[in-house]
Amino acid sequence: MLYCMQSTSVRIDQATHQELKQLAIELGTTVGETVALAVRRLRQDRIGAELAVPLTSSEVKWLDADLG
Repeated sequence: MLYCMQSTSVRIDQATHQELKQLAIELGTTVGETVALAVRRLRQDRIGAELAVPLTSSEVKWLDADLG
């Protein structure tokens, strides 16, 4: 089954484009798929950084609250 993907253009410098093409070759993906993987990784890194922030005292109290 053939899926048509909507596309758009993003302007990047030539060095970055060459890096993307090389990564795509190494990963066995297209340049578009490589960009999608990179975006996903950046999102995961941001989520990880947010989760690494220590809880505030009010958050700790809420989590330790007796539910019964």
